[in-house]
Amino acid sequence: MKDSEILERISRGDERMLDHLYKKYYKMMTKIVLSNSGTEDEAKDVYQEALLAFWQKATSGKLVLTSKISTYLYSICLNQWRKELDRKSRLSSETVDGEDYQSHDAKERLKIVTDCIDQLGDVCKKVLTYYYFDGLGMPDIAEKMNFANTDTAKTKKYKCKKKLDSLIKSKYTTEDFFD
Repeated sequence: MKDSEILERISRGDERMLDHLYKKYYKMMTKIVLSNSGTEDEAKDVYQEALLAFWQKATSGKLVLTSKISTYLYSICLNQWRKELDRKSRLSSETVDGEDYQSHDAKERLKIVTDCIDQLGDVCKKVLTYYYFDGLGMPDIAEKMNFANTDTAKTKKYKCKKKLDSLIKSKYTTEDFFD
């Protein structure tokens, strides 16, 4: 079937032409996406969007075809896939930038806390390090520190944590932790 005949039938609203075009150019159009780091699903989506755009323009009477239908569809698919790749690239770089910022921010907060822990004294430094950084429970901390029992370890941790909080509050503002 010639392009002029297909266009004439589309202008009359013959939806079978949509199915005809879909099947006729499917491999050619999806290859654009597949050969440019796209998936089968992305290729189908791009081709369907291109066909829909072509169909809407053709049925509105605003389509002036200066090339073959396949060339026109190809250019729509190519442009849509380029836009999608650009969008993915922007999203990817925003994610990386955000992760870098969050990672840097977390490191800065950790440095503030560890600097303050270092200023607390040996017992508090060990208790807080064992608990928060080494993940030890109170029974293990009591044993390592030769405390009388677990309750003594809990009390010491509580008091050391309060000292740490006070020290941090005296040296830093909330903005140092939450920009």
